[in-house]
Amino acid sequence: MLKDNVFLENMEKQFEFDENVASVFDDMLSRSIPFYKNVIQLIAKLVIENSSDGDIICDLGTSTASTLLEIYKKSSKNLKLIGIDNSKAMIKRAKRKIFAFGADIELIESDFMQSKIPKSRIILANYTLQFIRPSKREKLLKKIYNSLEEEGIFIFNEKIIYEDKKLHKQMIDIYHEFKKNMGYSEYEISKKREALENVLIPYSDEENISLAKSVGFKSVNIIFKWANFACFIAKK
Repeated sequence: MLKDNVFLENMEKQFEFDENVASVFDDMLSRSIPFYKNVIQLIAKLVIENSSDGDIICDLGTSTASTLLEIYKKSSKNLKLIGIDNSKAMIKRAKRKIFAFGADIELIESDFMQSKIPKSRIILANYTLQFIRPSKREKLLKKIYNSLEEEGIFIFNEKIIYEDKKLHKQMIDIYHEFKKNMGYSEYEISKKREALENVLIPYSDEENISLAKSVGFKSVNIIFKWANFACFIAKK
């Protein structure tokens, strides 16, 4: 696994999921998202617990397919695993990983905002909605809701904000300390924050829950939370 040194360079462009990012993405996630592997394992267990043979599990913004691979490795069920991503570089990396594990996972290079989402038992979106423009987020949530089977499940992870400004600042400081402990320099942290400005737009817990309920989900619960990251499960 290549080490994430993307922001050691003096980048003057916004963050994008290009070859430079894709090549180090697994390292970037493990060092940038607290308890990343634990959350992926939690999601895999919930998917397995709530699915049966023949069910379709669809991962939106699958990147390098880490979540689907975790489900594949842990499940004895005959699940149809589908990953969708609009980044050619990410799909390329995902294919290599899937081949290495000999996994049965279908990858689709497509913009799920425009293309059809397969009718699924469970839909996943890990750190994906936050990259969708707020004006289009409700439309996507409605599309996800309509793409789920009756009593289907939507699991999504998001970076979050706090309405309490003092608490929000404290959480950001704690998160930056986490990243420094994971080997990132102050310069890298600062450059990545600049690159993500107006690209990654987080909501609060309440906003995420309200949005999901507004499109029809009957229940939305937080199943994991650390500082300014949270994992939600919404049931149709």
